[in-house]
Amino acid sequence: MQVISKQLADGVHLTYLPARKFKTSLLSAQFVTPLRQETVAANALLAAVLRRGTVSYPDLGALSARLDHLYGARVDYTVRKKGETQCVGFVASFIDDSFVPGGEKLLEPVAELVGQLICAPVTHHGRFVPAYFESEKANLIDAIRSQVNDKRDYADARLLEEMCAGEPYGISRLGREKEASRLQPQKLYAHYGQLISTSRLELLYCGSASLERVEAALREAFSALPRDGICENVPTVPHSAPAEPRYVEESMDVTQGKLSMGFSCGSDDVPALLVGNALFGGSSNSKLFLNVREKLSLCYFASSVYHRQKGIITVSSGIEFENYQKAYDEIMLQLRAVQQGDLAPWEMDSARSVLRNAYVSMGDSQGKLENFYMGQAATGQDETPELLARQVEAVTVERVIEAMEQVQLDTVYFLKGKEEAAQ
Repeated sequence: MQVISKQLADGVHLTYLPARKFKTSLLSAQFVTPLRQETVAANALLAAVLRRGTVSYPDLGALSARLDHLYGARVDYTVRKKGETQCVGFVASFIDDSFVPGGEKLLEPVAELVGQLICAPVTHHGRFVPAYFESEKANLIDAIRSQVNDKRDYADARLLEEMCAGEPYGISRLGREKEASRLQPQKLYAHYGQLISTSRLELLYCGSASLERVEAALREAFSALPRDGICENVPTVPHSAPAEPRYVEESMDVTQGKLSMGFSCGSDDVPALLVGNALFGGSSNSKLFLNVREKLSLCYFASSVYHRQKGIITVSSGIEFENYQKAYDEIMLQLRAVQQGDLAPWEMDSARSVLRNAYVSMGDSQGKLENFYMGQAATGQDETPELLARQVEAVTVERVIEAMEQVQLDTVYFLKGKEEAAQ
């Protein structure tokens, strides 16, 4: 796939992905802004409030009617964390022009609608409509509170919070309840004005329309976008390991323990670390899955994730409380096995195959392509899925050993039951 990146205006960038294989087109508009504790909740709330209506379509009913007229097009708001940036905006999906009856064009009206959601939101006396604001604020607070309900995700988030304390990477994409509760309509509207004026806007299109037509549609749709002192994002700073690992325990009313472990990578050989993580715990043929979970039955689940923008690996596992030390020791033992090159040829082949297939299959999903390229744009990276597939294919056992030898334990987070804490 030929990917074209262009700057359309000051702080406005387009990623163009020409594709004729899909029956739909996808248009994404995302403001990219640094992750900051004091603004992250406001940004998350802003995306939801903007989706409630525009000057031309002032409520959800009018918006739905307009989308129905556009052959059932969809526009969803998004709040994402990419590296140490927050991406907020909209993703629209609509029938590709080559499949619309009578040759009707949908790109232009859909782009216009997305532009209106951003540049011309419905307001009341110089601020957001109070009913919309209060409703979405309540939804945001509920979403923040509900994060604790999924204990696996909660434990993983708490690990990052502890491991990256004082760093933007430790901040949740939705923010904290404390900051969300303090938000007010007038202040949010003022924040909205600053965000759309100073933040970089990343646009992405995937479909059959020509580049010239996409450019023209987007220039028109965002012609009213204010631009004033664009703030370029600061690159994500790699995490540095502490002198000694940190251990954090928390007690809740749970029946299953959650052991999350964070490791600092040290190496900047990204392809080797991708393969090393796949060998360690990033696939169903990994050492964590086959040994810690299947063979020894120490974990209900055990997997690892390589956060390449931050240079860390995190392990997520669910265990019986009494198996904490056994699981901890075995996870460390499996890491050492990878570091020492205790790898069968089939393991390397499997790891490379899993990664290669993951990158190659991205081209079959517009959603995956949008998420990948938006992450690349937000974090200042330029590798394509095809390039990453070739890079991991070329990784040798020696490179894996050299990269993984620099991986060291950073932080351990253990979520245990209240009865365990009382003993």
